[in-house]
Amino acid sequence: MQNEERFQQHRKEWENATLKKVTDRFPERKTEFKTSSWLPAERVDIPESGDFEAFSEKIGFPGEYPFTRGVQPTMYRGRFWTMRQYAGFGTAEESNQRYKYLLKEGQTGLSVAFDLPTQIGYDSDNPIAEGEVGKVGVAIDSMQDMEVLFDGIPLDRVSTSMTINAPAAILLAMYIALAEKQGIVADQLTGTIQNDILKEYMARGTYIFPPKPSLRLITNIFEYCSKSVPKWNTISISGYHIREAGSTAVQEIAFTLADGIEYVKAAVNAGLDVDSFAGRLSFFFNAHNDLLEEIAKFRAARRIWAKVMKEKFQAQKSKSMMLRFHTQTGGSTLTAQQPDNNIVRVTIQTLAAVLGGTQSLHTNSRDEALGLPTEESVRIALRTQQIVAHESGVTNTIDPLAGSFTIERLTDTIEEQVWQYLNKIEAIGGMVRAIENGYVQKEIQDAAYRYQQEIESGERIIVGVNKFTIQENPPTDILKVDPQLRKRQIAKLAAVKQQRNSEVVAQKLAELRRIAQNSEQNLMPPILAAVKEYATLGEICNILREEFGEYRESIVL
Repeated sequence: MQNEERFQQHRKEWENATLKKVTDRFPERKTEFKTSSWLPAERVDIPESGDFEAFSEKIGFPGEYPFTRGVQPTMYRGRFWTMRQYAGFGTAEESNQRYKYLLKEGQTGLSVAFDLPTQIGYDSDNPIAEGEVGKVGVAIDSMQDMEVLFDGIPLDRVSTSMTINAPAAILLAMYIALAEKQGIVADQLTGTIQNDILKEYMARGTYIFPPKPSLRLITNIFEYCSKSVPKWNTISISGYHIREAGSTAVQEIAFTLADGIEYVKAAVNAGLDVDSFAGRLSFFFNAHNDLLEEIAKFRAARRIWAKVMKEKFQAQKSKSMMLRFHTQTGGSTLTAQQPDNNIVRVTIQTLAAVLGGTQSLHTNSRDEALGLPTEESVRIALRTQQIVAHESGVTNTIDPLAGSFTIERLTDTIEEQVWQYLNKIEAIGGMVRAIENGYVQKEIQDAAYRYQQEIESGERIIVGVNKFTIQENPPTDILKVDPQLRKRQIAKLAAVKQQRNSEVVAQKLAELRRIAQNSEQNLMPPILAAVKEYATLGEICNILREEFGEYRESIVL
């Protein structure tokens, strides 16, 4: 009885302090939540009997340590996750039209996809960019492209996520400079840059610089934004691409959190107070088809990160211990065969993300295994989120599967196995060392190989691929990028270079070089000064290439 009394006291404290503090400022969406048959939907369900002490310690209440049930005390009863469709292709003009279309259709945040040359720091006129300009995202060479990309979109009223890593500081600087031109102060800006270079070395490949200067750039962004852009999420530590490379759910969480630990260590070693930046760290995860495993994965990730921040880094603020994350449905799960089946897959993955407590969500389009998504496919993907939000009922109760024997067992099992990986990586010497010696890459490769073997043997069924197949006609309605796009982009870039003050640009780039040579100085101010004068992405990256060198991948067999 004593345990139960303590538990009930804990519940009252949660209601009168944690919960009330939020609902007084941000009332819930409705005054009363009911099922479709008018049965009451409780805000949060708790056990009527059992081990209350274990429940409080491992599961607890939403918005409180260890955040297993969610980072906000009202979760989706307060407001839905940000519906943020990842988009961008071709020119800035074309992508701007797509963003306006998505906002008109009910999207609540923007997510920018950049083309490959932009991601690896080359301008469109560089010979290495041939054949790739505007293909997998929008081409951004200078501030002029950013001005067109966000034309008519007020940056103080929209949250923007940018999937950019090695040149993240440059794209963030362009965004800040653009906001200034719109008359918006930087401390009003909200959004995220991915800025996660460690996962590039192990899973994705859009790196430029070696680890040490890359970590300097990242911690420089932490420091600059903590003072000048305080609402900005300075990093989105990404497990998404680790999972796309073939990892298991456990590996996705383990390697992502290990990356996060490395970034926090680097920032603390650079002299930053952990509570000055940790509240703006965010994460980015994948959602696959195994519904219950995925839900448990998200819950375990929150619990582990809270313990890491509290016990390893002695964070004091509650926000520093919260794992806030964006989710994207699994691109690698989509099939070119019977592509309409992908709508069902994405729906399952959407439910996994929502039941797992995501803060933001992108739903893939049915035709993305074939090419860039069409407007119709994007609309269906967005409608999937909206139907789950408004019609499924899963948003009325917080963490509704908590207490399920299966969910709690899976959560505990995933947590245990993730800790085994984290301890192994720490014994190796940290994540940078684990990447350099190929340990992480080998683990991912082995998991991917095993998965593919199961598909080829028929042990793992993929509907429409190795079972329930049909004869299909070749796809016709596929969005394709104009092959003449690069010529137009080069002409725009040439015009920018002709119109800008070349002497001033040269001065700003020289100042950037000087500061790059001094590891004690922050690189964000000179980068911001350079982009304001229309120095190009490639020009800035070339200065840093010359000073920092370029990373060369270790081949792991």
